[in-house]
Amino acid sequence: MIGLLDYGMGNLSSVSNALDHLGIDNIIVNTPEAFSEISRLIIPGVGSYKKAMENININHYLTEIKDFAATGKPILGICLGMQLLSFLGTEPSIVKGLEIIEGEVNLFPNDLKLRIPHVGWNGIELVNEHPILEDVKLGADFYFVHSYRFSKAKKENIIANTNYGVKFPSIICNDTKNVIGIQFHPEKSQKQGLKILENFSKLTYA
Repeated sequence: MIGLLDYGMGNLSSVSNALDHLGIDNIIVNTPEAFSEISRLIIPGVGSYKKAMENININHYLTEIKDFAATGKPILGICLGMQLLSFLGTEPSIVKGLEIIEGEVNLFPNDLKLRIPHVGWNGIELVNEHPILEDVKLGADFYFVHSYRFSKAKKENIIANTNYGVKFPSIICNDTKNVIGIQFHPEKSQKQGLKILENFSKLTYA
């Protein structure tokens, strides 16, 4: 059973609808006790890093998430959910993250005259193999909506990069590979994005 974490910042319905379309059982996780009912966790998210971490702490999810990751059970962070896996964020001020994947989250550099937020379809470049991309066409484009990006990740934790004026990690994982972060929205990325969600539902590390 996949749990979708409800911490007041997530696009829960679109992810749930995508999983329903794939025939994958899922529930909303809205209490710490609900973690005992699931075997996989998705952390979706849209909005401010700082507010998201405040909500996670207020709802007493922090220990549950970190313990879940430590057991080897699969976790997938989407968009803001990926960024929260980092050690710290800077939106709008410096704040400690979930500290599961080494790195930090920063605004795209403003000296490149990029249109911010980064909205639209972009490709990915494979860095390290991971079963989350099994049978996914790497030449496909995926749908991004974000102003901040993951930075200072270890190369061995980067599954794929994307170039938007500057190269940034668009798929990452922790050292034990059971925690994955995806900057784009697989639930909005048509067939190839849905394949990523299907692959996540089949990951076994615990």
